[in-house]
Amino acid sequence: MVRYAHGVLLVMCLMVFAAQVPAAEITGQARVIDGDTVDIGPVRIRLHGIDAPESDQTCARAGGGSWNCGTASTRRLSDLIDGQRVTCDARDRDLYGRIIGVCFKGDVDLNALLVREGLAWAYVRFSEDYIAQEEAAREEQVGIWQAETTPPWEFRAQRWERAAAASPRPGCPIKGNINRDGERIYHTPWSPWYDRVQIDESQGQRWFCDEAEAVAAGWRAPRR
Repeated sequence: MVRYAHGVLLVMCLMVFAAQVPAAEITGQARVIDGDTVDIGPVRIRLHGIDAPESDQTCARAGGGSWNCGTASTRRLSDLIDGQRVTCDARDRDLYGRIIGVCFKGDVDLNALLVREGLAWAYVRFSEDYIAQEEAAREEQVGIWQAETTPPWEFRAQRWERAAAASPRPGCPIKGNINRDGERIYHTPWSPWYDRVQIDESQGQRWFCDEAEAVAAGWRAPRR
C-alpha cells in the first residue's frame, strides 16, 4: 500500500497488466479536466471505454441548431464529482502516461452513467463494456443521440487535418506554449485555446507532431 500526496491512496495488487500497469485502486479528491478525464492528486485518469465530446465541440439538436455538448459533458461530470472523493480502478496506461480506469462515486459507475445519459459515446474501438448503455440512450434519443452528430474521434481528425496542413512544421500541429509563469503547456487542434495561442520558437516554444512527443519533452496538457 503506497500513499501519495493530495490524499491519494494507491493500493497495489500483485496482478500486472500487459501494459505494465499494476492493478490498482486510486482513491481521492477528484478534479475534472473534461468529460472523460479527471485528476486525483498527481494522477491523471482517462475514463475507460468512453469518449466524451471535446470541450469546444457542439452537437446537433433535435429540430435543428446545435448545443454545446462538450461543455455539457464536462459540467455534468463536474457536478457529480468535482472536489469530491472518488475511486478509480486502473485498467491500463495510454501513450501519454495517463491511467485508463473505471471511476466510481460510491457504487455509481461514472463511465457508464455518462454514456447512459447521452453525454459520451461507448468507445468501441477499445472496449465494448458500455454498448448496452449507449443503445439505451440512443433508443431514448437523449443527449448526443437527439440528432445525427459528429462523434469526437471524427471531430478530432477533422481539426487535426486542417491544423496539420497549416502548421509551419508540416504534419505537426500541436502548439507547445510557454505561459507567463514559465509553464510548458501543449494545445491540440481541438483545445478551446488553440486558435488564441501564438508560437514563438525564438522563445523556446515549439510545434509537436503528437501528444506523446510533447509529454516526453516536458509539456503538459491544459487544465480546463
